[in-house]
Amino acid sequence: MYNKKLCRFVTQTNTIMDNKILNLQPERIWHYFNEICKIPRSSKHEEKIAKYLILFGKEHALETIKDEVGNILIKKPAAAGMEKRQTVVLQSHIDMICEKNNDVVHDFDFDPIVPVIENEWVKARGTTLGADDGIGIATQLAILESTTIVHGPIECLFTIDEETGLTGAKGIMPGFLKGTILLNLDSEDEGQIFIGCAGGKDTIASLPYSKIPVPIDVVAFQLSISGLKGGHSGDDINKRLGNANKIMNRLLWNANQKYELRISRFDGGNLRNSIAREATAIVTVPKRFQNQFQEYVIDFEAIIINELEINEPNLVIACKQTVLPDSLIDMATQEKLLNAIYGCPHGVIAMSATIANFVETSTNLATVKTLDNKFEIATSQRSSVESAKEDISTMVASIFRLAGCKVIHSDGYPGWNPNPQSPVLDLAVSSYQQLFHQKPLVLAVHAGLECGIIGEKNPGMDMISFGPTIKGAHSPDEKLEIATVKRFWDFTLDILKKIPE
Repeated sequence: MYNKKLCRFVTQTNTIMDNKILNLQPERIWHYFNEICKIPRSSKHEEKIAKYLILFGKEHALETIKDEVGNILIKKPAAAGMEKRQTVVLQSHIDMICEKNNDVVHDFDFDPIVPVIENEWVKARGTTLGADDGIGIATQLAILESTTIVHGPIECLFTIDEETGLTGAKGIMPGFLKGTILLNLDSEDEGQIFIGCAGGKDTIASLPYSKIPVPIDVVAFQLSISGLKGGHSGDDINKRLGNANKIMNRLLWNANQKYELRISRFDGGNLRNSIAREATAIVTVPKRFQNQFQEYVIDFEAIIINELEINEPNLVIACKQTVLPDSLIDMATQEKLLNAIYGCPHGVIAMSATIANFVETSTNLATVKTLDNKFEIATSQRSSVESAKEDISTMVASIFRLAGCKVIHSDGYPGWNPNPQSPVLDLAVSSYQQLFHQKPLVLAVHAGLECGIIGEKNPGMDMISFGPTIKGAHSPDEKLEIATVKRFWDFTLDILKKIPE
């Protein structure tokens, strides 16, 4: 069997929990999802999953191509009698967001994800599950493997590095895909079909600092913020979730005014497209303020819990005395840093004037990192309106430039303009109604999808995006609703069967 050829990540003995996963239906999707969970596939380190896909293609005698940037394309001929149907591209990304709780020991470069069943959901143990977009990969493999599914010619595209730059989609060369219809399998709400998405751009500020000696008669504390839900900076930005970076900065800013607080380190968040769940800081205060400062942190926690108690019931702000640090940052830089982060917006900037309850423009204060001689603050901006995306990016950059920061922007990626007259959309809506006796919602999504980039490179390609229900993507609370996977599978196969010539 081909999976014996792969590597130690895929040949481990199944656990009891794995066996429960393997009993779920459709069996082949869950089989491949379980296999994929055993293979490390963090963004920019997709070599092992790419090897797995290439060996899969060879084992099944399917034409398999790896392009210059690392994307994998596996082609499958049409079923008998379906040769004249239009070629369909099924697309998912092979990388995953790697987030874990602080109290969980897990090495994403080596350790497998262990999926477990909790009630009606599949999730992981204190880490992201990788259903985004592992369930899409598993669906493609199950279709490629099958000898009974009815479909026309298929191209299965597996892109790299979607989560941290969309470089796989950006690297696709013109002519690489022959298909005229794209089914993107990277959406997270079953019963919804997406026909548009926001474009995005990153804005990264760096602020140099000088190290100064720690004065006498001070005491050091480690501050930590934990228990926040985090989440996807597109899908979850309108859910009034706490941002650990903003909360920590607010604590530090106020303590700086009252208790002569000085900062040695400030670190929060992990990824540009995740809402910051945790943050830490090492600070000092004069010994004469020690008790007052500790009481202040307790009071501050109560204030924030009161503000966020509905959406963030597990928030914890901790203050623990620690050893004195080797140095502090200079006072001028501290003032600039705290004021810039306080002034930096986070959250929804504008709602759509044309689509009800749809976020048009947002910004995410993603990470704050203390490096050897500078602070680095990463933010990401999204909008379905290109000019608004540029405007909010400029606004964020201006705030940090006023503080003396050096600011750079990423190249960004385009949005995907909706096409309500899409033929494959009409087909999909009809299919869904016939299968499930209800009408699907047709929407645009504030998250970024690769469709905008792929569509630019393949003018005229007819595209939709859909998937099973995933909650908490980009956080350790990520979970996949079991019942929706079967509906997603049936829906996908019915669309493939009905693709016209």
